[in-house]
Amino acid sequence: MSKRKGRTKDKWRDKKWYKVVSPPYFGGVELGDVPSDDPNKLVGRIVDGTLYDITNDFAHQYLKMYFRIEDIEGKTAHTIFNGHEYSRDYLRSLVRRRTTRVDGIFNLSTKDGYGLTLAVSVFTLSRIKTSQEHEIRTIMQKIVKDKATALTFDQFVQELVLGKIASDIYNDTKKISPLRHVGVRKSKLTLQPVAA
Repeated sequence: MSKRKGRTKDKWRDKKWYKVVSPPYFGGVELGDVPSDDPNKLVGRIVDGTLYDITNDFAHQYLKMYFRIEDIEGKTAHTIFNGHEYSRDYLRSLVRRRTTRVDGIFNLSTKDGYGLTLAVSVFTLSRIKTSQEHEIRTIMQKIVKDKATALTFDQFVQELVLGKIASDIYNDTKKISPLRHVGVRKSKLTLQPVAA
């Protein structure tokens, strides 16, 4: 067997560390550092964190956030919101016996042309009829669609993550049945308009 000549190159030594920051509408908070030998390789990479990392509010620990690196400026990697979801443990803690969970999945476009898919969940205090589920789902759809068409991507994402949309849904659907929890449990950016 022939041995390879020369020393193997230490790839780690060539890598530089880049600071990843959240988008301006989440305060440009530092999300961590990522290593790369070529900054262009970082573009498109997904970085995750929790809402707690951004707000420093322990109550937001259950919300996982995903950001996609968009561009590199010097040693800083700028990101765009790519989606979020409830942690598995938290979602499991919401499900109870003899209650109804009403789910709605909606594809939306914001005022400035961004596409998003949202999964909204309403947890009731007791079992409800199918007709009531249908009513709740119709209200959910109307609120998220109206919000999306009225707001830009940055504004919509803030309302989405900080619970404003969920509280609007809660206020309109609690008339149908007493509710325990309303939330947008998952979102994903599906379309990003090409910058002209």
